[in-house]
Amino acid sequence: MFASTDPATIARTVVVGGLLVGLALGIVGQASRFCIRGAIADWVIFRGPARLASWLLAIGVGALCVQGLVSGGMLDATRTIAWSDRLAWLSCAVGGLLFGYGMILSGGCPQRCLVKAGSGSLKALIVLVLVAIAALMTLRGAFAGLRVDYLDAAALPLAGPQDLGGLLSRASGVGAAGLRWALALLIAAGAFAYAWRARQSLDAVHWVGGIGVGLLLGAALFITGHLGFLAEHPETLESAWLGTQSRRPEGLSFSAPMAAALDLLTLWTDRATVLTFGVAVALGVLVGSHISARLRGEFRLESFTTPGELASHSAGALLMGFGGVTALGCSVGNGVTGLALLSAGSVLAVAGIVAGACLALTVQDRHSTARGIGTPMKPAAGR
Repeated sequence: MFASTDPATIARTVVVGGLLVGLALGIVGQASRFCIRGAIADWVIFRGPARLASWLLAIGVGALCVQGLVSGGMLDATRTIAWSDRLAWLSCAVGGLLFGYGMILSGGCPQRCLVKAGSGSLKALIVLVLVAIAALMTLRGAFAGLRVDYLDAAALPLAGPQDLGGLLSRASGVGAAGLRWALALLIAAGAFAYAWRARQSLDAVHWVGGIGVGLLLGAALFITGHLGFLAEHPETLESAWLGTQSRRPEGLSFSAPMAAALDLLTLWTDRATVLTFGVAVALGVLVGSHISARLRGEFRLESFTTPGELASHSAGALLMGFGGVTALGCSVGNGVTGLALLSAGSVLAVAGIVAGACLALTVQDRHSTARGIGTPMKPAAGR
């Protein structure tokens, strides 16, 4: 808990912390090419292990950070969305599938598009705008009814948190805390073992990228779950988590924050609309990646070359905006934050993301083969 008890001061601290986390994530992401879409594509097409290892390292390090924070009393994970006692299984599966398909069409997930936009990609900038519009429409616009009435309605009520440790504990009678630590250690050990086995294919940036993203997830949860916690809000006399859009502890995620950013930009004079942690992280990623690209001499403007490319990226962006909100997280929100929190919903969402991505890669490959232009994607060296 932050030393101050002034809600405004605590909220500002959380937002500034989010900006710093985003700056670091932007620099790390630009330098290491950390990309979950790329990890899936590299493995499916080339059996390339480098970016997959980086992704697994982020999950493993993040899982250890989560359990460390929980054990240290610095994070009440039961208040996170990932540990909800309501398993939105259909929303996670369908949303993940659509998101995964969309991120292949768009050339990257929102996190990667923020990095690419900061590095000069106008394509990524257009994708981000469309993701924000679709995400906002899914939260409370034209797509919200479909999400709430047909997908969220299928959610299963649980007797407790939906994390894997909690589920196993209720099924076996073994203590949940011990099971959570065991799972986190198993995930981390597996991630490092895989990375070490594939070390000939990994550069230093892949190690730094994966470990760095995992540590930044830990920093995000510490900021929102500990520094942002107020035991007794002076207005409600109840405990509160300040500075976040959800009024809960938050990790790293980019779909809903893109919608919140659009809200902030279009309702700037509305005093009820304020800068929050997730938006600050997204802004930080954009700025951090720009700084890194400039310093590394890798900044360059690029745009669409054909109308078909614009159409493909636009369709993918709309799918990501809808899918990310529906699945309660993007490829980072579910694929790093959610998995590090051992969320069952995130496991379903990530399975959907991987399936959607593989389906899109298969469709792209068939179309490319039919046109006689060969394999549509290149190895991990690209932007």
